Amino acid sequence: MTTADVLAQYHQRLGELQSAMGSIQTKQGVAIAIVAFAIAFAIAAGILAYSRQTMPVWYPPLALPPVLVSIRNYGRRRLEVQRLKRLREHYARGESRVDGRWMGQGHQGAEFEVAGHHYSKDLNLFGEGSLFERLCTARTHLGRERLAHYIKEPVTLEEARSRQASVRELAARTDLRERIALLGQNDFEQSKWRTFAAWLDTPPINRASSLKPGVLTSSSCQLALLLIVLVAPSQWPTLWPAILAVTAAHGIVGAALLTWTRGVLAATNPVTGEMRMIREGLALLGAQSFSSPKLANLTSRAIGAERAIGQLDPWFFVLNQRSKDWWYQLTLWLALGTQSALAIDAWKNRYRKALLDWLDAWAEFEALSAIAGYAFENPEDCWPEIKGGSAFFEATELGHPLLARPGCVRNDIELGSPVRMCVISGSNMSGKSTLLRSIGLASVLSSAGAPVRATRLSLAAMRVCASISIVDSLGEGKSKFLAEVERLRDMLDASVSQPVLFLIDEIFSGTNSRDRQLAANAVVRTLIERRAIGAVSTHDLSLTSLADHKGKNVHMASSGCNPLDFDYRLKPGVTSETNALAIARMAGVPI
Repeated sequence: MTTADVLAQYHQRLGELQSAMGSIQTKQGVAIAIVAFAIAFAIAAGILAYSRQTMPVWYPPLALPPVLVSIRNYGRRRLEVQRLKRLREHYARGESRVDGRWMGQGHQGAEFEVAGHHYSKDLNLFGEGSLFERLCTARTHLGRERLAHYIKEPVTLEEARSRQASVRELAARTDLRERIALLGQNDFEQSKWRTFAAWLDTPPINRASSLKPGVLTSSSCQLALLLIVLVAPSQWPTLWPAILAVTAAHGIVGAALLTWTRGVLAATNPVTGEMRMIREGLALLGAQSFSSPKLANLTSRAIGAERAIGQLDPWFFVLNQRSKDWWYQLTLWLALGTQSALAIDAWKNRYRKALLDWLDAWAEFEALSAIAGYAFENPEDCWPEIKGGSAFFEATELGHPLLARPGCVRNDIELGSPVRMCVISGSNMSGKSTLLRSIGLASVLSSAGAPVRATRLSLAAMRVCASISIVDSLGEGKSKFLAEVERLRDMLDASVSQPVLFLIDEIFSGTNSRDRQLAANAVVRTLIERRAIGAVSTHDLSLTSLADHKGKNVHMASSGCNPLDFDYRLKPGVTSETNALAIARMAGVPI
């Protein structure tokens, strides 16, 4: 299967959806025509029956059944059209991702950015045109948050392999991704961890176990008394003292619990819609059958969740209806608000731990499903072979995953033993930083369980550390040089206890050449001694001596007479080009 095949499959599905929408909209038009005809018939029959008395009076009501049936069918088809529109948007976004028009159209994940992260800004994990935007098709905020965690945090060898096995099993399940995309009534509905956390953190009430049955019993008695009075109004003089007594009891209990009840209901209101979507998702997950251990475990954790969450439905219904004036008065009289708060509190006490586990299982599944979608849309990428032991990275035809596939230049990279690092020399714009990011993103995608843009990749489970996009921070009062020093210190600290892949662009560029060379040699020597591997790029040829530390020199240069005609290919040895002056002349700088 190729990328062209994926694009053709998406295009075909879009055509099917458009055809189905057209068919349903035609049926909607027929339903509207039937309603219009039936109404016209009823009006005409009414005129003839009552004015001219030339038609039986029972003719006009004959129009009512077809009107009701047509209105019902129209409503159902309207929901189906909305569903098809959501699916069409789902595949249209997929088509945009496959043909390279995805930048700026998806979830960019800026909220998940962490200040001072080892490689987040350096590898462009979040923001417009980022790795997160390319990967993220998660339906809920829970899934997006877990996906961000996948690409931000290092994992063990076992976890990386289990993720990859899960993604490989899910990759072809386009039907499952369709059903995930249709969760909830509307696309804008979300399920956020902080919403559930605020709800679960609502303080419980003492003696809730004794209050709940008491209020339920009194409300049932109140309702029974009301029904008796409605059926036999003559019993009102006998029953009104009892009704008044129960009403007073409800008032006393409601007043005593008013503050607590309001807090519970206020925290519950945002959860009602989000809980419905999570319930649908867990029901979907629990009904699946998978062979990979990680997915099988997630499925087993979701079993029973739908039934337990369903116990909240009547109380959520009460909350949703309390906004209606006529219903609100009834809920006050029957103490339904207090009952709802007590029932919800009891449910939380019983299922708190289980709910946290269900939310965790769904977030994990959605993150894996999003990565599986990426794998399906990039069938020409390879599945990396992840191994244990010391750090190494061996790639054939490695490319940057965020570049358009036709224009993506690929290179071979081999780091490990005996060559533990490479020094990449070359002028600005020659592709050095892009190559560093390609190496880092390949490692990040491997840890997340995704395929990588290469024909072959074998690597160790490593922590990625990068210093590529370091800038001044006015808010923190840090210069670029100080920020870089702190990042390099973090690299050195990380390399003490775990395999590290380091990627450094223009090391110590903010100081003089002599200090730069001494400091750079000290950093690289220490990293190599601690068994780290990596790459350092520079346009300062004096730093090519860094290759003396179990490394080698490679370079990137222009491919012809034009100093900006770069081929972005790695070449052996130190660059012989000095094209900075030529570039300046082309830019109009007098030299």
